[in-house]
Order: sequence, then C-alpha cells, then structure tokens
Amino acid sequence: MNFGDLADYFDGVAAKILSTVETVGRSSNQHELDGVKVLQDLFGRPTEKLFIPTRFLLVSDDTDEPVAEDGTLTYYDARINTPNRTEYRLYYPASVEAMKMAKPQDVVFIAKQKNGDALFIVAPSESSIAAQLDWLFGTDVLEHRGFSVRSGLETGNDSLSLTAMYLLDMLGISVEPANDDWLDRILDKFGPRFPTSSEFGAFARSTLPDLHPADDPDTVLMAWMEQEEMLFRTLERHLATDTLDALYSEGHVDLDRFIEVSLSLHNRRKSRAGKGLENQLIALFDALDVRHTFNPITENRARPDFIFPGISEYRDPDFPPLDLTMLGVKTTCKDRWRQVLSEAKRIDDKHLLTLESPISPAQTDEMKDHKIQLVIPRPLHAPYKPEQQRWLMSVEDFVVLARERDRQGPLQASLI
Repeated sequence: MNFGDLADYFDGVAAKILSTVETVGRSSNQHELDGVKVLQDLFGRPTEKLFIPTRFLLVSDDTDEPVAEDGTLTYYDARINTPNRTEYRLYYPASVEAMKMAKPQDVVFIAKQKNGDALFIVAPSESSIAAQLDWLFGTDVLEHRGFSVRSGLETGNDSLSLTAMYLLDMLGISVEPANDDWLDRILDKFGPRFPTSSEFGAFARSTLPDLHPADDPDTVLMAWMEQEEMLFRTLERHLATDTLDALYSEGHVDLDRFIEVSLSLHNRRKSRAGKGLENQLIALFDALDVRHTFNPITENRARPDFIFPGISEYRDPDFPPLDLTMLGVKTTCKDRWRQVLSEAKRIDDKHLLTLESPISPAQTDEMKDHKIQLVIPRPLHAPYKPEQQRWLMSVEDFVVLARERDRQGPLQASLI
C-alpha cells in the first residue's frame, strides 16, 4: 500500500543522547544542546539568529499521547563577529516541559518539517518509543554518542509502513492516502457514512482477491490491514472535509465545535484500528480453519481477545490446560501488555499479538519473565535486535501452535 515517504513530511532529522549538562536543573542551566555545528546540514549557516517554530513533545511507553507544547528553538552562531571562527548553538526555552522532565541518557530527536517548522521530541532512554523513533527516522542514534544527522531526505528511501504511519499519527503528523482512486467505489458500496468495522474489513479484503492466508498468513494479514487503513482514510478525508467546511462561517470558525470534531476523528482512528485488527484476525483464523472463540467471558468477567480451541473447552475442567491457548491483541501494546496477565487464568503461558515494532529488549525480557510470548507479523521483525527476532513468534508460527493443540481440529500442523 502507498502511504507515501518520510521525505513527504521532513527535510531532515537529527538525534542525540542527552548529557547531564544538557538537561535542565542538574549540573547546568545552559538550556542548549552541545555539538550542534553538524546541524548546519539542517538549518544552514545563518548570519542572524534563526528562530524556528517548534512543537516540543515528551513521549514515553506509559501513554499513547505525548505531552505537547508549542515554542521556539533558537539556532545561531555565537562567534558571528569573530573572523574565521564559528560556534553554533541551539537554544531551547527553559520552561519547556519536555526538557524539564528529561534525564541524562534520554534521547532527543529534532525533525525539520517541510514548512520549516520543527519537532523536538524527547524519549526516555532504553524505552520502546525511543527505539521506534530511531527506526522511523533512520538515525541510528542508539549506536552513537553525539549527534546523528540525516539531511536531504529523498523520496523512495523511506517508504512509510503501517507501523510508521501509527508513529507519525502519535507525533501529530497525519498521513493521508496518496490518491482518491478508491473513493467512488467506497461511496458506491456504503454511501456517505462510516460503515461498521466488520463491514469495512470485509470490503477491504474483497479488494485483494488474489491474497490467500494459507500462502503466507503474516504477509496477508499486513496487506489486509494496510488496505483497510488506506481505504478508511480515503473515506474519512472525504467525509471530514464536508464536516469541517461546515464549521466556517463568514471567515470565522466555531472553535469549540472544531476541537470536538478533531477529537472525534482522532478517537475514531484509534478505536477503529484496534477493531480492524481483531476483525482481520477472525477472518484469517476462519480461512485457515483454526477453531477459536472471540472475546469470551472468563473468570471475574475478564474478556480475553481469543481463546483456542474455544471457550467450551476452556470451561471444561477435564480439558487439559496445556491444550488451551490465549491470544491478546493490541495494535500498539506499550505498557498495556500487562492487562493480559489477569485474563484466562487456566492458561499460564499467554500470547500477545501486536503491530508495535520494535519493542525494547528490557520490555520483551519482562514479558518473558511474565510468561508472555510476543506474536509479531513477520514483515515487522526486522527492526528488532537479532536475539529478539529468534524469540518472536510469527503469525504462521502461532497458527501452527494453535492447530497442534486442537485435538478435534484439522490434523495438519502446517499451512501447506
């Protein structure tokens, strides 16, 4: 699917691991980043102070929403009046919450947007979100100590995947489909409305008739998800344009209503992505004849996403617990993965499928300690470290396991 390219949104990006003197209120109050001469590739060699409108973001594994505030970065040559000498500095406001909360060894990403503004993103050291941003921007900062700079991004070098699109959404960068070629077909099918998630997922699969889960369940699942996301955003943009246009009257906008509509769009995207993944997995398991129950009730009215081979077997005290399998599903798991620990108490070793990639070694080690096996579609394995990749299960691996444990299901243990 075509979600565009990183170069459609950014001219370049720099990343740095923060030292003690660069953070607020510790060994120094300089409010500047060191070693910024290399940022000439991003911001040039100004002869006067350069004031850069900037959105400052503090991100973490604890929450989906960053702490965000608008401000200004100041980039300048402190030796502008000294012949044959330059000393570039990058100053950030002392009041910025992201830097007030930053600690030594945290990572800062500075991304120059196409309009000349910047994102200044602070992520905790050794967090999954730091690893994900390092992968998204291709900075490899976790392997360096000073600035890692990528300037002059070129189209075609960083095609955006579904995972990259989710990260950009989190940063406030809305990725839209490259064209509206599907809009007429969507409107012919559903009219000017948002269909249910199950309806839309089935429609997305119908537009990819040559894909068969038995051939490669990992690739097919990702293709279904990407197609659904592209089609949904095509419809969303069409419907949202009319809604937002209606808020303008005689050159003025109903601000309260605008905020309400924007929040509604944002929340719909998040909830629909989760439901979309669940529905596509149901379709995949059905196509592969993998017996399951979706969203059953277990102890204390907990609702695991999937029980294999089914809830009847789970509730049968004579059915061996080792032949039962539980699968939790989260598009992005962050610290929410612990929620599955209290679900399906008969099953000690639990499985969790997510599209989040990569996840920090510290977090996957903790999952192992809690007997949670991570299931990641194979196309998303590459950003993980080699030792993590050896531990990860693919969707195909999970299907084989579920079949092997189902004594009454299909006898074959492979997909071929």
